Amino acid sequence: MLGRVNQPKTQAVAQIGIGLIGVGQHGIRYARHISADVPEMRLVGLARRNVEAGQALANQFGCRAFADYRELAAHPEVDALIAVVPPMLHADIVQTAADSKRALLLEKPAAPNLEVGMGMLQSARRAAIPVMVAQTLRYSEVVRAIIEARPRIGAIHALRLSQRFEPSRPGWIDDPAQAGGGIVLHTGVHSFDLVRFLSGMEGDRVSCELSAVKTKQTEDNFSAVIRLDGGKALATVAGSRATASRSGPIELAGEHGQIIGDHVLGTVQFIQGRTATTLPMPSALPTVREILHDFADALRASRPMPIPLEEGLRAIALAQACYESSRSGAAAAVARVV
Repeated sequence: MLGRVNQPKTQAVAQIGIGLIGVGQHGIRYARHISADVPEMRLVGLARRNVEAGQALANQFGCRAFADYRELAAHPEVDALIAVVPPMLHADIVQTAADSKRALLLEKPAAPNLEVGMGMLQSARRAAIPVMVAQTLRYSEVVRAIIEARPRIGAIHALRLSQRFEPSRPGWIDDPAQAGGGIVLHTGVHSFDLVRFLSGMEGDRVSCELSAVKTKQTEDNFSAVIRLDGGKALATVAGSRATASRSGPIELAGEHGQIIGDHVLGTVQFIQGRTATTLPMPSALPTVREILHDFADALRASRPMPIPLEEGLRAIALAQACYESSRSGAAAAVARVV
């Protein structure tokens, strides 16, 4: 079947049977797109600990309900798994996918920390299963416009990324035992991933400060400076979930000019001298739908995942260096993921 190792390419036209693990607010988005917008996929079943709620959703989407995701993974019609759950559950899900030889799409953050993440990577490699991380911000129309314009500014020497949002709803997101961390881990990984994606460089040292404005057990405010490739470029990354507003600025400074955008406000400009030129924007696309298409396309064509687990873990390495720097009061080295 598709999504499993050593499968013949003659099956590449078949629908991919999907087992969806986690059907909360975000998981329901996946279920809706699989059912309505991604003909390459078929939702075989979903797993939710609340049995009654899971059965009601299964009835809605015309699939089977499972209380235990391990039983879902073992179902013979399931070719691939999608996990939309808190990151503390990811290691067990990766091991289940490895044991059942199922491909896996993981919502970000890829792991609660790098130690757990490297164990996940070893499990996936031993079983030779493909794992993709849903770094959805790469699919933003603003990010795609920035990528299109990036050659105009020449060699990049500085980046600035920030995400400011309203406070998160109370619940597991402020519980370290479930969430693994606060805004650095859950929102910062978007920016850390984009720093690498937009610059083509790797971070090697981080200085970071954290604070809690509204949260009780985790941070909801941070600011970090990242040295890239030994000082070829510097990136500043900040985030806050303690404001009554939203913004998502992304700025690249290069030898021939700057690109400044905002993925929340939907703007991109090219700046040279004191002249700012508004850049054309591609069509806005549902990012979860596009992630699903790319995951399906890679499986059907037996290609490497467009955002493999290793890349998701490199964003985790930057987040972990932020935490280490904040604890020590000094710059922290970024661990390598190879």
